[in-house]
Amino acid sequence: MTTRLLIDHRAGGAFPDAATAGAPAPVAGALRHPEKAHRPDNPIQRKPSWIRVKAPTHAVYAETRDLMRRNKLVTVCEEAACPNIGECWSQRHATMMIMGDTCTRACSFCNVRTGHPGALDTDEPARVGDAVAKLGLRHVVITSVDRDDLADGGAGHFAAVIRAVRESAPDTTVEVLTPDFLRKPGGAETLAEARPDVFSHNLETVPGLYPTIRPGARYYQSLRLLDSVKRLQPSIFTKSGLMVGLGEERAEIMQVMDDLRIADVDFLTLGQYLQPTVKHAAIDRFVTPDEFSDYASLARAKGFLMVSATPLTRSSYHADADFAALRAAREAKLATAPALA
Repeated sequence: MTTRLLIDHRAGGAFPDAATAGAPAPVAGALRHPEKAHRPDNPIQRKPSWIRVKAPTHAVYAETRDLMRRNKLVTVCEEAACPNIGECWSQRHATMMIMGDTCTRACSFCNVRTGHPGALDTDEPARVGDAVAKLGLRHVVITSVDRDDLADGGAGHFAAVIRAVRESAPDTTVEVLTPDFLRKPGGAETLAEARPDVFSHNLETVPGLYPTIRPGARYYQSLRLLDSVKRLQPSIFTKSGLMVGLGEERAEIMQVMDDLRIADVDFLTLGQYLQPTVKHAAIDRFVTPDEFSDYASLARAKGFLMVSATPLTRSSYHADADFAALRAAREAKLATAPALA
């Protein structure tokens, strides 16, 4: 199992014909994470009963997979080895990953391939819009790899995808989960102008763990991005997510919650970190369902409109139902707010 996750046995990556325009297809047998190859092994711990999920067998799962292949689309569901893929794809929910399948960052928690990506595929926005329409989605989540090689970090491509979805599926609400656009001025402005229904960017972990878990990112840049989008377009819902079980302390999680509320973030997700391979960051511990429930209560008390905190929570897990609940929560809050003099 370890070898399968560390090495790509598939020429062409997740989908043989889905390589970005102008980019060489990955070589079969190439390392997904060459920067991790010489790191010492971190043995993978046995998962507790509350983490285990069933293998996907539903017919709709296969239909969703086939549609992604026909439209030459990459999904973070497969690339990041999400444990919820069977449940989500069986309900026609797939998180599309744009700008290729190769990331310029090397985060120690992430299973997405790292390396030098190719040029952007200018036809991708139209293919995403077509897939959303064919799936009949009420709500779609679009994410991407980090593209530090691009002058704008890919913000313009995100905006083009949002426009394409609006054109192909005007009744579908759009959620984007973006990179941090570190040292890419104008990223927040470009995304705010494109007006997704939900703007999401994950802090991932507490600031003290950034040097080892998210070394290519900066905690306050991520906070600033979330704050900027909300200030530019207050009607856009903002959202961020954290992993737990990496060695963080409870007080650190509470401080991050406070930082997110200062940035007026609406929705917080918390989920258990799961180690993809022996070369990735080790799990410090498995956080119990009761502890997740406690975190959820704390977050609600701090004023988040929505909180999703369970071991298997991921950024786009149940995103369609969560969006409906998020909108209802805002309406309820506005209805009870005191009238301005």
